[in-house]
Amino acid sequence: MSASTAESVGTESTGAGFSAEERASMKARAEELRSDARGGRGAKKAAADEAALLAKIEDMAQPDRTLAERVHVTVTSTVPDVAPKLMYGQPAYYRAGKVLCFFRSGQGDSERYSTFGFSAEAALDDDAGIWATSYALTEWTESVEAMITDLLTRATS
Repeated sequence: MSASTAESVGTESTGAGFSAEERASMKARAEELRSDARGGRGAKKAAADEAALLAKIEDMAQPDRTLAERVHVTVTSTVPDVAPKLMYGQPAYYRAGKVLCFFRSGQGDSERYSTFGFSAEAALDDDAGIWATSYALTEWTESVEAMITDLLTRATS
């Protein structure tokens, strides 16, 4: 398949080009940076950022929408000082100006599962020298919520 054919069908090319999903993600990030540069401060900017994040979640197809909604509620209730904001067109949660955790839509990324993950800012380090920083997320259960709540508590301690 040629690079142009891959681009037209939205699959990743085997050449040096980017897939349609990658290009869309880069465009979304560029718009996020332009929005940040346009200004706005304080509570008004935070409300606009959260509204954009919630609108993105609302646009997601099921089951990703439900997963993202539950992640949003769990993150914001467990870590009340996070700032919900889009990162590369996906929900992310900032703390002290840096990404703490994020949700990636599996359908939006043409993957078989969605992902909940943490950045290097999360205090999840383990003495064993190895620890997980992202998790496949396919359904929301009480045990999933408990695990994410525990991870968020550890990540912010």
